[in-house]
Amino acid sequence: MAGFRTHITVSGACGLAYGGFAVQPLGFTTEAGVLAAGVTAVGGMLPDLDSDSGIPVRELFGLAAAVLPLMLVPRLVHSGVSFEGILATLLFGFIAIRYGAANVFKRFTVHRGMYHSVPAMLIAGLCVYLAYHNPKNPDRGVRALLAVGVMVGFLSHLILDEVYSVDWRGVKPKLKASAGSAFKFGSSSLFATGTCYLILGGLLYLAYLDLKKNGIDIGF
Repeated sequence: MAGFRTHITVSGACGLAYGGFAVQPLGFTTEAGVLAAGVTAVGGMLPDLDSDSGIPVRELFGLAAAVLPLMLVPRLVHSGVSFEGILATLLFGFIAIRYGAANVFKRFTVHRGMYHSVPAMLIAGLCVYLAYHNPKNPDRGVRALLAVGVMVGFLSHLILDEVYSVDWRGVKPKLKASAGSAFKFGSSSLFATGTCYLILGGLLYLAYLDLKKNGIDIGF
């Protein structure tokens, strides 16, 4: 299994490549490219939230507690929420994510469970797509860029774990016990698998409603 530093290095490299590709040839702004690079790098560390070590959980939930409430500010301003209400949202959002969500996540996840899976990758992308909102620039291209970026980083983590699940020493490579436990679509736990797909379905429905609200017909 690849170590945390290896994942950071690989996802960081993927982020640089993805951010550069977003600017040229896709034509996004430099600011959007830099943001996409950062989101991709963070996405490559997300699967380690289910690690038995406390370091990934502490660092990533600390980052999420700081960033996610800030992402809500444009929506709150657009909705006419008072300055005091915005500050309260930032404060209690930080506490809820840093301590509440982190403890719940550690309690109900196991290492290499459904959080290490393709459906979890899609959930991460949908969460970024739904959370990002810029009323001054409602272009969905940026939202899609960031959503795909976090999935690219997430996917790099899953693939890297599978690569490290092969023992390349000797004439014939051998699969380790961890082979197949990262890049998967389901687990031995029906409850965990069902819950994961239930969350994915709910987020897909919210994304559909968001598109429909803005007059985009996807044929359903």
